Amino acid sequence: MATQTIPAYNLNYGSRTQQIADRNLYLFAAQQRARRGPTPEVFCCKRLDNSRLVKAADPVRVREMRIFTAAMTVLFMLVMFYGWQHFSAIEYGYRVEAEKQQRTLLEEQNRQLRLTEAQLCDPHRIDRMARQLGLDAPRPGQVVRANSVFDPNAPVMAEASPMPPRLP
Repeated sequence: MATQTIPAYNLNYGSRTQQIADRNLYLFAAQQRARRGPTPEVFCCKRLDNSRLVKAADPVRVREMRIFTAAMTVLFMLVMFYGWQHFSAIEYGYRVEAEKQQRTLLEEQNRQLRLTEAQLCDPHRIDRMARQLGLDAPRPGQVVRANSVFDPNAPVMAEASPMPPRLP
């Protein structure tokens, strides 16, 4: 490929064959000056006129191309469907692992909460704290223990308590 411009050459002197020979000699010299790399550049001076050519319709070729296009479309759809399933399976695997980790974390939190609840509900601890605060021992029937599982629909025993005195 030429890397410099080649000025137009005046072809208005001498015979036609002499003009062509001079022009070819000039172009060859310009090619040698502009040559880069191991191979010389080639200039084709022949002018081709393809304006009279008309492409003939080939129905067999059109049919083959339509069949090929349909086959490639079906193949593409199958590959995309497989890829979609494959990546969905990978995504579901990640979701399952995330849910397992979350479940493990929640189980550990549940264990910690049960341990804390057991420590806070310890009767000896409650009695020791009450004595530190100066409270008396409970009278019989005064202590009501809550079940470990609170059920709001469970039956409850009614107790009568004295009414507080009214202030005048």
